[in-house]
Amino acid sequence: MTCTYCFKVFHGGGIHRMKQHLAGVTGSVTSCPNVDPAVRLAILTCLQENDKKSKEKRGDFGVESPFGQPVHEFVGDEVQEVPPPRIREISMNEAGTSLGKGKRKTTAPTGIHAFFKGGRDSAQPTIKACLQSKDKWQNTDMAIALWFYDACIPINAVNSPFFQKAIDQIASMGHGYKAPSYHSLRVTLLRDAKKDVQLVVDSFRNTWAETGCTIMGDGWKDSRQRPLINFLVYCPKGISFIKSIDASDIVTNAENLCNLFVEIVEMVGSKNVVHLVTDNASNYKAAGTLLNERYPTICWSPCAAHCINLILKDIGEMGTVKSLVALAATVIVFVYNHKYVLNWLRKTNGWREIIRPGETRFATTFIALKSLHDHKDSLQALVTSGDYKKFLKMNKGKEVKQIVLDDRFWNNCLITVRIMGPIIRLLRVCDTDERPSLGYVYEGMFRAITGIKKLFRSSERLYKPYIDIINDRWDRMLRKNLHATAYFLNPAFQYDTATFSTHPEITNGLLDYIESKVDWCSVENLTREIGMYREREGSFGRKLAILTSKKDRPENWWKLFGCDAPNLQKLAIRVLSQTASSSGCERNWSVFERIHTKKRNRLEHQRLNDLVYVHYNLRLQYRYM
Repeated sequence: MTCTYCFKVFHGGGIHRMKQHLAGVTGSVTSCPNVDPAVRLAILTCLQENDKKSKEKRGDFGVESPFGQPVHEFVGDEVQEVPPPRIREISMNEAGTSLGKGKRKTTAPTGIHAFFKGGRDSAQPTIKACLQSKDKWQNTDMAIALWFYDACIPINAVNSPFFQKAIDQIASMGHGYKAPSYHSLRVTLLRDAKKDVQLVVDSFRNTWAETGCTIMGDGWKDSRQRPLINFLVYCPKGISFIKSIDASDIVTNAENLCNLFVEIVEMVGSKNVVHLVTDNASNYKAAGTLLNERYPTICWSPCAAHCINLILKDIGEMGTVKSLVALAATVIVFVYNHKYVLNWLRKTNGWREIIRPGETRFATTFIALKSLHDHKDSLQALVTSGDYKKFLKMNKGKEVKQIVLDDRFWNNCLITVRIMGPIIRLLRVCDTDERPSLGYVYEGMFRAITGIKKLFRSSERLYKPYIDIINDRWDRMLRKNLHATAYFLNPAFQYDTATFSTHPEITNGLLDYIESKVDWCSVENLTREIGMYREREGSFGRKLAILTSKKDRPENWWKLFGCDAPNLQKLAIRVLSQTASSSGCERNWSVFERIHTKKRNRLEHQRLNDLVYVHYNLRLQYRYM
């Protein structure tokens, strides 16, 4: 769909002006508001490449130095994808080419992408910079350092990919440049930066349409006790921050929460959304049910990482485990409360600090047991040494020695760590954003239950208390058709005949999901292709497909070997490309805390939302590259 100006430009100005109109090059023609971001990006890149070639033919190598890259103003509103090894310069002449008879040059706008593609080559200093005295260099470095120290800017801020680019831009401006004002930074420049970052987010829409996406929602309270709700979108390329809502004036019941999620779904595109992940609170659960009624193809599930944390919490409250953790805490607290004991241990070979449990991170309780068990030899050497005799006059010192020399204590620590090992590994898989985790939840739970039974040699009296806790949380929270479908479609498990579960629940879950969520192809075609996949027929039977089933990411494996089953291929890619947890929302709260500090606690919510939006999404393309 084109705008009314497209017809005039095409017939009145020729094909070159039409390209500028679609690419959004300002100054000579107006930008087309209806062009797709991907098309605009491709046309702008083509224009810049053509202008660069024409400049090279003319011998135009820049203004300052014929030996380095030219230094011009950054131009363009679009984010351009360029291979990482080579950073291209974007000059003012690349955006504004010769137009008509007047051959006038256009004024180039600035853009976020310039900080990835343009600026002075930091590896090639100018002759003028090389001729400066050491005192001049020292004074310049000291001016930057004093600004860091005065404003309490963290020193690691120099590692930002935008720091050196900013310095290069200041140097290219020459003497007399004045920094932007307080108002410009908080209003006009922030508004412009948000528009540029929006292009980065919009460039992910094609990925959302191809692989599907997961909407993540989570709530918290800031330092002013305002209830905020964050909305993010996950896809294999990365997590995009969409918006934050101040829920102070909203009753967070199921209906209102559903309306908020409907707004986000419409922004992303209902056909693109596969999964909705939220907290397991009753109001979010009811909101997920209402949303599923409005959009039948969208699945809701609680955060898998949160559910696994609750399993760890329940097991940690068992009598035997609780008493064991109390004994371990006694040893750890004694060690870190006595300087002499701690220094004695730190002088031993290969010493590493003992991990101490956190109050709300229940996995750290069992990680602390593992860490303490790793220090068994050092602790036993401590309490049996002559240096420890003076601590035997204390009751705590005697108690610690008794605990450390008790073999049953260490044996119980080892058993507990082995029981919780598979569950903690599953938590790590679900808690990461590096790769989609939905395809591993079902298998992780199955492996944890099987491992516990094997550890206790199938003695029901011993393993039953642990299995009951896991099954209770699994049945109430995570036993979803979506997880069964992801398990079935994951080739790493499907083609491992020794461990693949043939429980009817898996097949029934797959069929239920297809009947209720798939509306873009016939069920008959899907069931036929499921048989091909299970029996390894066609492209699924290739030797390379079997060899790479455990090595490749499952969604990439389906893109390569699912060509003979296009309907099932589409379903598998959309399911296996999703995340199982909303941990990205929790990590986003740390961004809020860094921005919304005690000194900046009067930030209005809209400006706070804009700052977080720019900060979180600014490196999205950079991280992916």
